[in-house]
Amino acid sequence: MPSETVFHRYVALGDSFTEGVGDHDPTRANGVRGWADRVAEVLAARTDDFRYANLAIRGRKLRGIVEEQVQPAIDLEPDLVTVYAGANDIVRPKVDLDALAVVYDEAVGRLAATGARVVLFTAFDPGSGGIYAPIRGRFALYNEHVREIAERHGATIADSWRMARQLPADLASSDARLWDEDRMHLGPAGHQFVAMMVLDALGVLEHGLEPLPLSEIPDVPRLAKVRADLDWTRRYLGPWVHRRLTGRSSGDTVAPRRPGLAPVE
Repeated sequence: MPSETVFHRYVALGDSFTEGVGDHDPTRANGVRGWADRVAEVLAARTDDFRYANLAIRGRKLRGIVEEQVQPAIDLEPDLVTVYAGANDIVRPKVDLDALAVVYDEAVGRLAATGARVVLFTAFDPGSGGIYAPIRGRFALYNEHVREIAERHGATIADSWRMARQLPADLASSDARLWDEDRMHLGPAGHQFVAMMVLDALGVLEHGLEPLPLSEIPDVPRLAKVRADLDWTRRYLGPWVHRRLTGRSSGDTVAPRRPGLAPVE
């Protein structure tokens, strides 16, 4: 059996997904933990000189990630880079995914040319229900571009679209218990599944991560559900739409929470 690769310098790039939004932890920078921290914690246990940086900022679109994060990542001379970019583009009213793929391809090529192991993500399958269902086709087209880019540059795929196949038979990727209360970001259980998926994709053996316990699904009366939906619209959907209309981002005042390589505490 071949031995697994040991990584020493890991840099994570992306938007809120990689920053860790939805996995709340007030003891950490920006108040979040996330799947990348969970991956880093496992990798750190395999060598004494492991260092980790997370340059991701919530709300960033693909071009912003490329312009702001790729060169700083290269400058850190990593041997492992994870990148998730494009989700905030997909959900815009209009988007040219073919043009974005050209930008993404060039950026991944730059990262791969350093010799680092590069991990790319497909977007999750929004299914036939929920707020993202109407643009499911965009998700699928984006994923085809990601697969082609990964193949061209020898990158590893962390396949969020097919993550449902890795979940227990009674758990769908759309299960509310995997998501934060904002319904837009993964919660702790969801981030845990992503961390497991990434480690599996990297061939990290016996990483020890297990699914987090999930509560029972409550039987909610119809009126209570309507009230919860209205509350969610007021607290989360309304502000999200307002930011889109005014050209603002949730990350406008946010800085990378781990801008340099540092030990995992």
